[in-house]
Amino acid sequence: MSGPRPVRAPRGTELSALGWQQEAALRMLQNNLDPEVAEHPDKLVVYGGTGKAARDWRSFDAMVRTLRTLKQDETMLVQSGRPVGVMQTHEWAPRVLIANSNLVGDWANWEEFRRLEQLGLTMYGQMTAGSWIYIGTQGILQGTYETFAAVAAKLALKNKHSNGTLAGTITLTAGLGGMGGAQPLAVTMNDGVAICIDVDPRAIERRIEHKYLDVRANSLEHALQLAVEARDARKPLSIGLLGNAAELLPRMLAEGAPIDIVTDQTSAHDPLAYLPVGIDFDDMADAAAKDPAGFTLRARESMAKHVEAMVGFMDAGSEVFDYGNSIRGEAQLAGYSRAFDFPGFVPAYIRPLFCEGRGPFRWAALSGEASDIHKTDRELLKLFPENESLHRWIKMAGERVHFQGLPARICWLGQGERDKAGELFNNMVADGTLAAPLAIGRDHLDCGSVASPYRETEAMRDGSDAIADWPLLNAMVNVASGASWVSIHHGGGVGMGRSIHAGQVSVADGTKLAGEKIRRVLTNDPGMGVIRHVDAGYEEAEATADAQGVRVPMREGDDVQAPTREGDDA
Repeated sequence: MSGPRPVRAPRGTELSALGWQQEAALRMLQNNLDPEVAEHPDKLVVYGGTGKAARDWRSFDAMVRTLRTLKQDETMLVQSGRPVGVMQTHEWAPRVLIANSNLVGDWANWEEFRRLEQLGLTMYGQMTAGSWIYIGTQGILQGTYETFAAVAAKLALKNKHSNGTLAGTITLTAGLGGMGGAQPLAVTMNDGVAICIDVDPRAIERRIEHKYLDVRANSLEHALQLAVEARDARKPLSIGLLGNAAELLPRMLAEGAPIDIVTDQTSAHDPLAYLPVGIDFDDMADAAAKDPAGFTLRARESMAKHVEAMVGFMDAGSEVFDYGNSIRGEAQLAGYSRAFDFPGFVPAYIRPLFCEGRGPFRWAALSGEASDIHKTDRELLKLFPENESLHRWIKMAGERVHFQGLPARICWLGQGERDKAGELFNNMVADGTLAAPLAIGRDHLDCGSVASPYRETEAMRDGSDAIADWPLLNAMVNVASGASWVSIHHGGGVGMGRSIHAGQVSVADGTKLAGEKIRRVLTNDPGMGVIRHVDAGYEEAEATADAQGVRVPMREGDDVQAPTREGDDA
């Protein structure tokens, strides 16, 4: 079959490739396009409106065919969703190397990208779509949960809500797609109330079906009524509201809606994926295709109204932040001068975690058996008995997270933790505790793998926001350390010209070789986050480097002797 068709990753222990490293890449590629996982699988779009797993169906078939025949000393090269070569390498080398959406600086804009995409020469890989480690909405859930937990802590410091949760608050946001769909559950996990706006009724229905969203309101008035009742009862509740945020937020501001927190996760990074005021949702695709320039202009004008209302809520006392979709940048392009008056979520809440090498660590059960994830959950809690945040998250995730596609889990672990977890998982495969190997990866939204001045590297202490050497070094060190596949992407969740980021996946197949690779990769990968933040002048990162033995040459004096490791010559 050469065109769209249902795709689902195989389950069980029978191999269709020549080894588990290749089988893992094959299954994760297929899992990205599982109808339970992908937003528009027929179009190969995984999430974010345009983030694809493969350039076209012919390329998808070629990747599947190649992965099934790839040898243990070969590496498949993927250029923006198309396999372009197989090279003989060695068993420590990645089985797949991926580069997506990368354009030379002066050409790195949406207009040039779309011209090349129209010619069939590239595709948009987002972050985990084009690197084959998307695990459904859960993939962004803990990061969103951690962000709202940090918001709750900040509100507690301001003595507005002394219990340190979101109980008694109402959060207003928009966007219930593959990434934004995590918002309602993240808020209710923090005991808050959320009103979540989306223009697509199917997105609301899907989130309710997957138990990420509780109810759908019939109108704005109904949404506010439900929200206020739940807030006053201090009961968590998430409410889906059909409509355009660029219309509803200004209206709610004007009417004095009692909103405590405001953010947004619409697909604003790509103006063609944001619905302008005055266009019906059913007409959106045709309008964008017929006049992309005019549609972009109207979308940005609507984003300006949306952001202006967010600033209005901030002026009225609400906690307001950008959740990394470039809506401030797009509003600024439309002429709104106060677009950057409120901060992004990383400098506001997350950067201290990045300084510790913390970030989104995820793993998928290639067996397809949920019991494998439940077993890893239990053993992970035993491995880190003192980590209260981890225990709280794993308990809630086990009770409330709906698996999409291959069963998977995510949690935030830092330097000195990820390698221990990876080796634990590899041992569980080796001794037969797990039915099959695990694919261990992470989001590209991580401590040391991205340069993104509108998100992860916004407002760096030393002004190095746009320095893109770091994700390139991250990708190279993961290749050198033995990751199973490694990727370098442009654009991601903030759009063309605005970020460079890298990803890695390491397969725990129970072998001694896999264990050695995992130890190196899962030490060096978060270590990149530590040294990146040490270099930028963060004392928290310096403390982590000292505690975890991360070498930073610029902090070593001339008289410092390199430590001797076991096996080195005396």
